[in-house]
Amino acid sequence: MNVYGTKLPGLKLIEPAIHGDHRGFFVESYNEVRYVQMGITTKFVQDNHSLSVEAGVLRGLHYQMNPKAQTKLVRCTAGAIYDVVVDIRKGSPTFGQWQGFILSATNHRQLLVPKGFAHGFCTLVPNSEVQYKVDEFYSAEHDRGIAWNDPALGIDWPVRKPVLSDKDGKHPILADADINFAFEG
Repeated sequence: MNVYGTKLPGLKLIEPAIHGDHRGFFVESYNEVRYVQMGITTKFVQDNHSLSVEAGVLRGLHYQMNPKAQTKLVRCTAGAIYDVVVDIRKGSPTFGQWQGFILSATNHRQLLVPKGFAHGFCTLVPNSEVQYKVDEFYSAEHDRGIAWNDPALGIDWPVRKPVLSDKDGKHPILADADINFAFEG
């Protein structure tokens, strides 16, 4: 397993070891001992799984506010997604900056998205499935989002007219978003 830092402090790209042969592959998608050895000590409490049947489905940009903020360990188990993370920690040197990654069933990459980041993804192919672990339970009271197309963020999504939920089509821009994260450099 390899763990890589990114341009957004705290965000990590993880490449698990893949054992493949003519039958297919085996991957250990999570092993607490190995993750701790790599410096990832998050205790996860819930697993989530989504299916998007169409290419161009965009889910996000989501986060939960403190004290119910969530760290996420995200992977794509079928199909492929363009996964985007935005730093929303006030005082961060990368506040409002984003980074995108392709996660797919074939590359097996994972993203560790810490508290203080908004997260979303767009499906690149039909029938894409995303699974992710979180370290805090869902809380509707703390659930928030940022507009996927906020011009100040300038995210280069792979679609112009995504398939959105009603909720995701109504999020405010970052400048108007309800956030309570502070950078702890």
